[in-house]
Amino acid sequence: MAYTAGDTILDDEYNTFVNSSSSPYGYNHFAGPGSGEYGLNQSTISTVSAGDTIAASSWNALFTGLDNIANHTNTSITASSVSAGDTIAIRAALISDLASLAAAVAGGSTGATAISTNAVGSSTNSGTWNSTSTIERSVTFADNATMRAFFNAGGFIRIDPGTSGSVDGDKDTVFQELEAAMGNVDLKAHSTARSGSGETLTTDGLANGFHDLGTGYTVLLKLTSDNGGYTSNTLEISAKLDAAVGSATVLTIKSVATDPADDTTYTSPNTSGVPANPNEAPAMVLALTEHFPNNTEGLASNIQVNTNAEVDNSIS
Repeated sequence: MAYTAGDTILDDEYNTFVNSSSSPYGYNHFAGPGSGEYGLNQSTISTVSAGDTIAASSWNALFTGLDNIANHTNTSITASSVSAGDTIAIRAALISDLASLAAAVAGGSTGATAISTNAVGSSTNSGTWNSTSTIERSVTFADNATMRAFFNAGGFIRIDPGTSGSVDGDKDTVFQELEAAMGNVDLKAHSTARSGSGETLTTDGLANGFHDLGTGYTVLLKLTSDNGGYTSNTLEISAKLDAAVGSATVLTIKSVATDPADDTTYTSPNTSGVPANPNEAPAMVLALTEHFPNNTEGLASNIQVNTNAEVDNSIS
């Protein structure tokens, strides 16, 4: 029997609305632990047994869950509660409501505004360098369901490359220009956003998001300097997971700066008015911030990174 006005609502129809793992997806598939691009790691709703009367409490559990996810994702739906003793009427838009919420979660909840920020680690090179700077930092989630829910609910990791120390020559300026041109690099569910502009775009991997990552590094963004004399100097940001998206718990971000350029080193007494170390690139910085889904608009709790660590910090 189809779910249409005038029909009796069957237990298996209700259970489909709650638990279907194929399109049209049930509530538990996109709001519970889920899999892949589905899942917000919220508590699941119980199904009913064959032959059971579908009580108001069962419908309200479903409608309340739908309202909560709609509030977080800012998706318009028509779910509404019922009272004990009411005749359970067909909710004509229920199937389309479920489809709309499933699509919002699958898209990374881009309409979510209940997002808070928290610093999750920063690393700075030990000093200046003249060949390569490599910094890797990781963030680890409590489990895979939490990690996927973080991104599916609209969370993202902001990657902020920078430099440290005073400006001492053109090489410092070059890398300051490169990190400013990158701006904030935000790794989201299905894409990466860059707030800066300028310099020479060498590798554009911004179409890659969390769900596109594997166990080898994916370059998200690589810029080459357009400053004359330094057009081989680069800054690159990459990301990888410790396992496939379906089981990963660790995200690692890598920043690599290269400096093939060779400036003249001045020696005494020809040092007046020139940089003390013109052939040295500045200490580089890699800072990460989690923009995490919070519980102010429907989620049961904040969804956050568990721990963070420095993986590598080397210069040559």
